Amino acid sequence: MSKLDDLIQQYCPNGVVYKTVGSVVPVNRGRRLTKSELNCNSQYEVYHGSKDTILGYYKDYNAPKETVIVVNTGGIGGVKFVEKDFWCSDGSFWLGKSNNIVSKYLYYCLSGYEDYFYSKKRAGGVPTIDRSVIESFEIPVPPMEVQREIVHILDSFTLHTAELSAELSARRKQYNYYRDSLILDDVYERKTIKEIETAIYRGSGIKREHVTTDGIPCVRYGEIYTTYNTWFDTCKAHTVIENIESPKWFEYGDILFAITGENIEDIAKSCAYVGHEKCLAGGDIVVLKHNQNPKYLAYALETADAIKQKGKGKTKSKVVHSSVPAIEQIELPIPPMDIQDEIVEKLDKFKNIYSDLAYGLPAEIEARQRQYEYYRDQLLNFKRIN
Repeated sequence: MSKLDDLIQQYCPNGVVYKTVGSVVPVNRGRRLTKSELNCNSQYEVYHGSKDTILGYYKDYNAPKETVIVVNTGGIGGVKFVEKDFWCSDGSFWLGKSNNIVSKYLYYCLSGYEDYFYSKKRAGGVPTIDRSVIESFEIPVPPMEVQREIVHILDSFTLHTAELSAELSARRKQYNYYRDSLILDDVYERKTIKEIETAIYRGSGIKREHVTTDGIPCVRYGEIYTTYNTWFDTCKAHTVIENIESPKWFEYGDILFAITGENIEDIAKSCAYVGHEKCLAGGDIVVLKHNQNPKYLAYALETADAIKQKGKGKTKSKVVHSSVPAIEQIELPIPPMDIQDEIVEKLDKFKNIYSDLAYGLPAEIEARQRQYEYYRDQLLNFKRIN
């Protein structure tokens, strides 16, 4: 960063002026579009609410490329830098241009304060933040040469993180393609869960306060999303049997489904238990008993085809539910047991290779993100001269 040090020494050795955002650039409220005005064949993306959500497409734009937006409802406080011309709907403010500030520099100044903006939300029917919250926020405004060099440095951090994320995504897609190709073969007979089940039933509620560090192993439905992968052999949580009114057990080979979730894509996420202890299933879990290879079923239930079936008939809301009858309708390719065993052997090997390759990437991405945030905060911490 010697170049930046030289520029600071040349242009602002004694510090910089801090100014409010509103005194530097105009803060513009987006304009609402009706659903009928949106058209998937139109050119310009429409941003509304959540900072990463595209509402649709419109025939015109009201915010030019390389513009900063701050979300004021739905994802409140989120900050985004939009590279191309777009339509800013009324769920966000977009910040205009100025000859005294680089737009990307302004983005970096604001992106570290999303929690602050969120804390300033105004309660009501729909929580929002007011224009004045953004207009009154102070940022350091060094000379343009210094701004550009800071942007250059921070862009290098974000670019490398993006490259790592793209690599991880590519590896996931490769694994998913290989898995689906092995399982979704037209020659295999397809059967519903109802046809292969020997028993299926719902678990019984295990309250958060009843989870212990030792005792009887158990699984609560949220852990199927957050803790367990395709299959597992050890429960992370335990409980005491006296706390459970109507205990429901699962054991080796059983498939667990989470029947409550936050979105359609994840509903009825499932995993196979291949451990040897008898365990308790919490509420909003469905336990499936069967005579198939449990790992095969777990892999088959992760295919794109199975995920589509799990979400069939569900509607988007804050909470999405499935049920035993809905799970029983899921149809899977069920080859002979020796073929199931062969597919599992191949997928286990491929998954181990994939996991070895991908294991370090999430940690490296997280480390890079922390490094970026550290340098962003350091680079924007100028001595104040006003």
